[in-house]
Amino acid sequence: MKKKLLVPPPPPQRGGVELVDPRVQAQLKVYDEALALFHQQKFARAKQELEKVLEGPSKELADRARVHLRIAVQRMNPPAEQNPRSAEELYQRGVAMMNIGRWDDARESLIKARKAAPKADHIHYALAALDCLTGEADSAMANLKVAIELRSENRYHARNDEDFAFLQEDPRFTELLYPEKEGGA
Repeated sequence: MKKKLLVPPPPPQRGGVELVDPRVQAQLKVYDEALALFHQQKFARAKQELEKVLEGPSKELADRARVHLRIAVQRMNPPAEQNPRSAEELYQRGVAMMNIGRWDDARESLIKARKAAPKADHIHYALAALDCLTGEADSAMANLKVAIELRSENRYHARNDEDFAFLQEDPRFTELLYPEKEGGA
C-alpha cells in the first residue's frame, strides 16, 4: 500500500492575508475595531486604532488602514471650502445642522449668518424655527416677527410649518400670524 501524502488545507484567508500568524490576527482585530469606530463616525478614536494597524506585519491591512486613515483625518479637519464663509453658506450649514438635531452648531451658524446678512428674512425665519425646536418661545417670537417684517409671506409659511408646533397655543403666535382676526374683532 502506498501512503498518500496528505496536503494540509491552506490556512484561512481574508483578502489574501494569512490568519495563521498571531501578529496578523492581532492586527486584523485592531483593524476591525478601527472600522467599527470609523463607521460610528468616531474619527479621532478610529484614527488612533488605524495608526496601530500601520505598525503590524500585514502590508495589505496597513494599506487598507492608510485609506481609512486619510478619510478619517479629512472628516476630522474639513477643508476650507467646507467651512462656510458667506451668509448663505452659513445659513445652509445651520439648516443642515438643524435637520440632524445638532442644535448648538445650527445656532452658531445661523447667528453668524444673521450678523453677515441682517436683512435676510430666511435666516431670521430659520432661527425662529430653531428656537421653537429648542423650546425658546420668546426668542422664536422675536425672530419670527423680524422675518415677517422683512417679508410678509413668511407669515403664511409659518402657519403651516410643523417646526412652529411648539407655539400653536401661544396667543402671541396667533396674533402675529393672523392679524386679520384682531382687526375684525
